[in-house]
Order: sequence, then C-alpha cells, then structure tokens
Amino acid sequence: MALSEFEIKRIEKIVGQFVENRRPSPEKRSKLNISFKISGQSFEIFDIRPRWDDPSQKIEGSIAKATFVKSTKNWKLYWKRADMRWHGYEPFQESKSLEKILEVINQDQYGCFWG
Repeated sequence: MALSEFEIKRIEKIVGQFVENRRPSPEKRSKLNISFKISGQSFEIFDIRPRWDDPSQKIEGSIAKATFVKSTKNWKLYWKRADMRWHGYEPFQESKSLEKILEVINQDQYGCFWG
C-alpha cells in the first residue's frame, strides 16, 4: 500500500527542508547538488553531479534511503554499500520519527552517508 497524500506532503515538507539545508551554495550546484525522491513507501536522498567523462550529462549518486513500514509504523534506514545494494544502517536501523532518521543521516557518525 502506497503512502497517503497527507504522508507524502509531510515527507516532502520535512525531507525537502532537510535537503535544502544540506545543498551547496547556488554557485556550486552545477558541480554538485542534492535532491530527494519519493517512491512507494520510501524516500531516497541523492547527489547530482556531472558525469566524469561527459560533463554535459548528469548522474545521481545514492546517499540514504528510508522506508516506512505501515505495520510497525517505523521508518527503516538504509545506506548503499560498495556492492551497490541497500543495507540496513546497523548503528540505527529504525525509528518511529522521520525527524530522528534525518538527524542520524545528518550526523553521519560512521561516514556512511556523506563520506
């Protein structure tokens, strides 16, 4: 079951503000930018940068993903490892609070999200 319109609007507002606060200054955004997308029960935060061998093309790099599990009313947090698959973020795998998930991503205690 997909997220309700109300839940989507809430995610857009909260995650949108988080991403806006993390974005580089406007003059640097052609080289590196940050955005997010919502798909199904999840949202993903990603960076956008020029492709190294063809700067006219933009590529997206995953930063973090969180999925809402309706049965438990928890957000599960994931990070993308070198194998290019999403893995549960071991130090802090889930929370009932979307804001807490974003706080963990922002703090990035182990350098999994922002490097």
